[in-house]
Amino acid sequence: MDLLSPMQTFVRVVEAGSFTAVASQLNTTQPTVSRQIALLEEHLGTRLLTRTTRALTLTDDGRAFYEHALRVLEALGEAENAVGRRRGKPSGQLRLVTPSVFGRLHVMPRLAGYLARYPDVTVELIMTDDFTDLVEQGIDLAIRVGEITDPGLIARRIGIVRRITVASAAYLDRHPAPGTPQDLLDHACIVYTRLATGNRWFFAGAPSVEVGGRFRTDNSEAVRAGVLEGLGIAVIPAFAFSDEVASGAVQVLLRDYEPQPLPMNAVYASRRFVPLKVRSMIDHLAHEFALDPRLSDHVV
Repeated sequence: MDLLSPMQTFVRVVEAGSFTAVASQLNTTQPTVSRQIALLEEHLGTRLLTRTTRALTLTDDGRAFYEHALRVLEALGEAENAVGRRRGKPSGQLRLVTPSVFGRLHVMPRLAGYLARYPDVTVELIMTDDFTDLVEQGIDLAIRVGEITDPGLIARRIGIVRRITVASAAYLDRHPAPGTPQDLLDHACIVYTRLATGNRWFFAGAPSVEVGGRFRTDNSEAVRAGVLEGLGIAVIPAFAFSDEVASGAVQVLLRDYEPQPLPMNAVYASRRFVPLKVRSMIDHLAHEFALDPRLSDHVV
């Protein structure tokens, strides 16, 4: 029996915790994945997984086989990577996930250069503000803003995100500009609900403010659109409004109270072996962002 393919499938199932999730990653069906695991168990003469309607659990034999399978696959990957380094040719499909606005404005324009340099790599770009489980969704690399606290993830800082307080010129025609963060209590504010601090905004050199407004959203594109439509004041990454600020359509407020910048990280699942395609994308984006003053302040 050819063990490599079912071994890879088994490792994916263990890490994702679901036959269905792995079937989606591999663009196949759940019965096909289940059959591969069954053939592997038949070949080994033991049960590897205990299946219930709610969960998959490793048996003792399954746990032992998983550890050995990881080492085998990592050794294979390292061998392929060594050849790839000599040839200078990363290859395979790279699944990359980024926040919506950032992906559109700052990753998409930089993909053409990467694809031209590495013709053997195929990139699947997923742009979403949703929290993505990298293992369950089969993601190779994620770009995330903010501190990374998950011990199961490896993070490399590749940039910095300055945040600014903004409103459209149309909104400011109807309302006086705030002079201090406390003045935001008298304004309509656009609340990004995925912000860890909710509607409490923090500024340098001033107390935090619990803002309010009639428009809330969990999508950064919608925050941007809300500002442009004059729905209120927002705290948003500076990269979201470079052209509009330059043209005067959007104005930066409270310049003396700029919110604390956030680190931008390239994040991947913890493993000793990191595929060359992942390393090459991280290096490419880190180099590109270092050349952009909007994304490179205070990078360490």
